[in-house]
Amino acid sequence: MTGGSRGIGRATVLALAEAGADVAFTYSSNEEAAHDVCKAAEGYSGKVLAIQANAEDFAAAKSAVERVHDELGGLDGVVINAGITKDRPLVMMPEGDWDDVIATNLKGTFNYARAAVYGMIRERSGRIVCVSSVSGLTGVLGQSNYSATKAGQIGFVRSLSKEVGPYGITVNAVAPGFIETDIWEQIPENKREGILASIPVGRLGQAQEVAAAIRYLLSPDAAYITGSVLVIDGGLSS
Repeated sequence: MTGGSRGIGRATVLALAEAGADVAFTYSSNEEAAHDVCKAAEGYSGKVLAIQANAEDFAAAKSAVERVHDELGGLDGVVINAGITKDRPLVMMPEGDWDDVIATNLKGTFNYARAAVYGMIRERSGRIVCVSSVSGLTGVLGQSNYSATKAGQIGFVRSLSKEVGPYGITVNAVAPGFIETDIWEQIPENKREGILASIPVGRLGQAQEVAAAIRYLLSPDAAYITGSVLVIDGGLSS
């Protein structure tokens, strides 16, 4: 799993380890947060391995996949979750903010899917799940860069699922809405009330709810689901 040290990533790592899966996750720079995830998983039946790696770096992705094979004995599924936001109206957006978000969110998706998929083809089985966003479905004010990457992930999933379906590999996406993570804390207080009012179920989603959906898509029960986008937004985009 990429981006497993906080938020949805952390919840997914712990949900999988608790269910008995051996899980490796990448983190960018926060070693303390990564250590906390490993510590939280102590006592679970699944092993947890933290790997520092830059999502933008294809060589790092290949190295991470090789390490998973060496230390955990194989790779059955990949969850592509690493992502950043640099929100700003397009007319005020520096080129660097566009490039950084594209490099992490979209190039990172290519990097880890490409690094993992050859081995899955050889084994004729595997699961790939991208953590997209309702921002990629509906658009969000001030998120032209982020929305472009999340819509791009959905197109990527639908295309790749057709390429690798004959090899027993499924490729899907989840599209969370507003989830109670540290990203929510970055939203100005005066905007939160309006956002909550726009969500039909009247509350934020929980990271554990998204993790449960990801766990399902990785499971044998989801073998006939591919090229799909599971929206987890409390009805926001409906």
